[in-house]
Amino acid sequence: MEQAIDERDDERYQEKAALRQASYARKKAAATQEKGLIIVHTGPGKGKTTAALGLAFRALGQGLKVGIVQFIKGAIPTGEAALVYKLQLPIEMYTLGDGFTWDTQNRAQDIATARHAWQQAVTLLRDPSFDMVILDELNIVLRYDYLPLAEVLEELRSKRHMLHVVITGRNAKEELIALADLVTEMKPIKHPYKAGIKAQRGVEF
Repeated sequence: MEQAIDERDDERYQEKAALRQASYARKKAAATQEKGLIIVHTGPGKGKTTAALGLAFRALGQGLKVGIVQFIKGAIPTGEAALVYKLQLPIEMYTLGDGFTWDTQNRAQDIATARHAWQQAVTLLRDPSFDMVILDELNIVLRYDYLPLAEVLEELRSKRHMLHVVITGRNAKEELIALADLVTEMKPIKHPYKAGIKAQRGVEF
C-alpha cells in the first residue's frame, strides 16, 4: 500500500514537472527579441549594488566589457573597488562620489560632483566597446535633483540597442521605472542596525 502511494506521488510529480516544462518552453519560444536592457535595482533594502556587481561578474564570464560609475560612494574605500584593482579585473571603474549627502552638507558641491560623475557615465554609455554600464547610486542623485531627470532619460533612450545599463539606488523615479525593462525592489525584513550592530567590513563596504 505504501509503495502504491509513493508511485502515485511520483506520477503526480512527473505530470506537474511536464506542465512546468511545457509552460517554460512556450514562454521561451515567444521571447524572440534581443536587446540591451535597462535594469533598475531600487528599494530601501540592502543588496542593490551587490546585485549589480553580480551582473558585472556574470557579464565578464560571458566575455562582455563592463564599466562602472559610482556616484555617491567615494569617501570610504569599498571592497568592490579594492577587488577590481587587486585582481586587475577587466572592469573600468570610476568611484567619483564625495560620500553621504548628510556628510557633505554642501548642495553646490554635491551637484558639481554629480555632474562630473555623469560626464564620465555618458562617456561610457557612448563608447561602443562597452557591453554593460553600471551607474551605481544614480537614483540618489536623481532623487535630490543633482542632475536633471530629463537629461538622464534622454541619454538612456538614445543608448545603443545592445548596451545593458544597470542603475541602482533607493527611490527610483517613476519615469525611470517606466522606461526600464527590468525593475527589482529590495525590501528589508531585518537589518542589523536596528539591533545596534555597526556596518561590517566585507558586508556593507
